[in-house]
Amino acid sequence: MKKLTFGTPEKYVPSLFCQDFRYEEKSIKYPVDKISFRENARGCVLELPVEKEEHFFGLGLQLKGFDLTGRKYILRVNSDPIAETGDSHAPVPFFVSSKGYGIFIDTARYAEINFGKIYVKGAKQQLKTREIATSTEELYTLSELTDGSVITVQIPAAKGVDVYIMEGETVTDVVSQYNMLSGGGCNPPEWGLGTIYRCCTRYSQDRVLSTARYFKENRLPVSVIGLEPGWQTKTYSCSYVWNNELYPEPKEMVESLYADGYHVNLWEHVFTHPSSPIYKELLSYCGNYEVWNGLVPDFSFAEAKEIFARYHRENVTFGLIDGFKLDECDDSDYQRNWSFPLCSEFPSGMDGEQYHSLIGTLYMQTMLSVSGDTLSSVRNAGALGASYPFVLYSDLYDHRDFVRGLATAGFSGILWTPELRHAGSREELLRRLQTVVFSPQCLINAWYCEELPWLNYDCEDEVRELLCERVKLIPRLKKAFENYKKKGIPPVRAVVSDYTSDAETYGIDDEYLLGDDLLVAPIISGESRRSVYLPQGEWSDYWTGKPVQCGRFDVETEKIPVYVKNGR
Repeated sequence: MKKLTFGTPEKYVPSLFCQDFRYEEKSIKYPVDKISFRENARGCVLELPVEKEEHFFGLGLQLKGFDLTGRKYILRVNSDPIAETGDSHAPVPFFVSSKGYGIFIDTARYAEINFGKIYVKGAKQQLKTREIATSTEELYTLSELTDGSVITVQIPAAKGVDVYIMEGETVTDVVSQYNMLSGGGCNPPEWGLGTIYRCCTRYSQDRVLSTARYFKENRLPVSVIGLEPGWQTKTYSCSYVWNNELYPEPKEMVESLYADGYHVNLWEHVFTHPSSPIYKELLSYCGNYEVWNGLVPDFSFAEAKEIFARYHRENVTFGLIDGFKLDECDDSDYQRNWSFPLCSEFPSGMDGEQYHSLIGTLYMQTMLSVSGDTLSSVRNAGALGASYPFVLYSDLYDHRDFVRGLATAGFSGILWTPELRHAGSREELLRRLQTVVFSPQCLINAWYCEELPWLNYDCEDEVRELLCERVKLIPRLKKAFENYKKKGIPPVRAVVSDYTSDAETYGIDDEYLLGDDLLVAPIISGESRRSVYLPQGEWSDYWTGKPVQCGRFDVETEKIPVYVKNGR
């Protein structure tokens, strides 16, 4: 791994807030002399060389795209991505190449990255006569990379940047080094790898307890009960005060749930309501714009973190609650415009753009001092985030996009859950639940569902079978997360990660590897069959144990197609 410094880097960058940053310099083969840097009126620009037939992956959680080659991305924090533009709950300025290297750009800015542009100096050598296009699809098709192509990285406002380059035989090798740069991956407790059920926000204390009893009585293995906004007196923004109308005895309720073997997870967001007991203490540590009439704390200050965390420890958790769902710490640029603007000013000196990129990381750090050992949920994460035991989720709900997220998240040291909420049919519910079971976090997020989502479809037996399958997977998942911690190997990753020399894998965004030996190929709701590609090697069917030939084939099954590597 090699660190390169160009110009004068900004103070507030992801590495500044990485609590276990581990940079060890090693020699690399990458042609660093071919990297160019310049300042311009918009900030600064890097130009990086590329080769023919090179492919790129990464840039965080990408729900709308997979292979970055030939495209432009702006790494903007956004909860409502509608196209393959780079907008994401978790944009990460790290990408990896099929040629065996990865590049981390240490910036909290909304960088614009073009993966393949012809630089003017070499244009004359590359000019080719192009036939007249007869359709818009033909006219605007992505151009192939040539010897004159470069990657351009425009970093707004900055006058310099640190760049880290790492190399390896496969994408997994490279990504693992990136994850170890931040101290290695998280290793959650076993209970966090079980099923999480988030109750309807309108539920009362009695309804929560009766739901928990229902799971026990009907042998539905649920590990965690999640409480949604109704537990607080004020939400949007938050008071962090127990709502005694719905929860007259919250401590007794939590103690009862723990006595029955459950763990408890609380929803919240960071925006602090005027009625909150910590509002006045946070006033001197907040940005200059409100969100939902609440303060936006600047968690780059240790004092702000401590005010927030201490209050939770002393007044919210009863020393028992060991998980949180950290909602709305991203941004919404297309639909509701609810968050703080980019022109915001924070007492640390950060602006809104930088804080949007860093708030998820700082919020996770704050709440880990409250919950300790956990596997929780978060709506925004960024660079150098592998060590945080939080899984990303979304208000979006396209099943195909959710599967793609499982493949893309693993390129960037983040985790993603394709959570189940509602379903329009029995078939959709089971197909979505199949994907959830074979993912990092088995999350049923029924926050707006008055009844359990499967009761309308008479499929509780099938749901029970799938949740029991999740229990069987926990030892595999635990081993995968141990490797994540020790070696940086993502527990869930795209097929191209391990099989980088196989060009057939470069476009596979609807299959993914789970742990050491499973390949998962979900069937999307509304479809009854799919094409599966198994790379070279020995494989067997997860459900039957029968050998399966590698290569491409069609499969039709009511189960989720899963295959075991080396026939194990």
